[in-house]
Amino acid sequence: MQPARSLQDKVFLVIKGLVMGAANKVPGVSGGVVAFVAGFYEEFIYSLQRINKTAFRLLFGGRFNSFFRYVNGRFLSLLILGMLISYFSVSKILDYFIQQKELYVWSAFFGMILGSIYYIAKDFEHWNRKTILSLVVGMSIGISISFLDPAQQNDHLLFVFVCGIIGVSGMTLPGLSGSFLLILLGNYVLLLVDAVNALYDTLAEVIRGDFSFTNNQERTRLLTVLTVFATGSFTGLVTLSHLLNYVLKNFKHITIAVIIGFITGSLGTVWPWKETVYKRDAFGEQLIDSSGQPVILNYRRFAPDLNNTETWIAVVFMIIGILIVLSLDWYGKMNRKKLEVN
Repeated sequence: MQPARSLQDKVFLVIKGLVMGAANKVPGVSGGVVAFVAGFYEEFIYSLQRINKTAFRLLFGGRFNSFFRYVNGRFLSLLILGMLISYFSVSKILDYFIQQKELYVWSAFFGMILGSIYYIAKDFEHWNRKTILSLVVGMSIGISISFLDPAQQNDHLLFVFVCGIIGVSGMTLPGLSGSFLLILLGNYVLLLVDAVNALYDTLAEVIRGDFSFTNNQERTRLLTVLTVFATGSFTGLVTLSHLLNYVLKNFKHITIAVIIGFITGSLGTVWPWKETVYKRDAFGEQLIDSSGQPVILNYRRFAPDLNNTETWIAVVFMIIGILIVLSLDWYGKMNRKKLEVN
């Protein structure tokens, strides 16, 4: 039975999808953190794991209403709608600000992650030997991932499918950034920039009645890559959701401790004061991948200059990031109070 949702709840769910979609596209930020902090993570995982043999029997048997109810379709459709809108609006705006005001964007997300750690840890009262060990393991993995060197771009469709499975992990595993993993795999620009922009341009042309993209080999290649990536992402979402639903039911406290560790470990990835280090050949020339983008080697992190005005503006953005998370916590508490009264 799907919970009844007011118009306000539906609008907020779409907005949460917007934020989740935008977070998934930012390297170092996990959309799963948004789901966790906004209070719909367990419902999200539960709804995804309902996409199983029973769901497909209902779908292919023509029982569409039963299928929709069984998979908690109202919840999933509103959330996915927000994510889709995000990829063609919020994500593009975010891309612009990352290029123009990178320090402030990273500062805001760093603050959001700090707020997320506080939010998840403040009510967790199950610290013991096992959960502390789980916290350390999660933190170690999160830190280790942030120091790995990115690979070269690879558009082989089987590898792109695997990238879809791995890249979607940011939605289901709070603290693990799917987009940062795509950078490590060498396919971030191909899959989350070039392919998404190709789809955006194609839809804009089709709306105008222009179907010339069918004769554009590069556009067709990118759309094929995006289709395979989306298929891999869907496969990863469903597969991981079944696994996570199991561990949340049977090892909830250990899982939450690992998540806290993951999120804490990811702080190094989102550290605002860093510069990109690009790969160079033996002659010192910057290497360029097949899409014309410079090949990222890693990031060099440094301490902020406290005498610089930009540093203090960045701190303000960090505080704003923390307040955004705390406001989500406040909204969740208000909603729970309403449900208790009703």
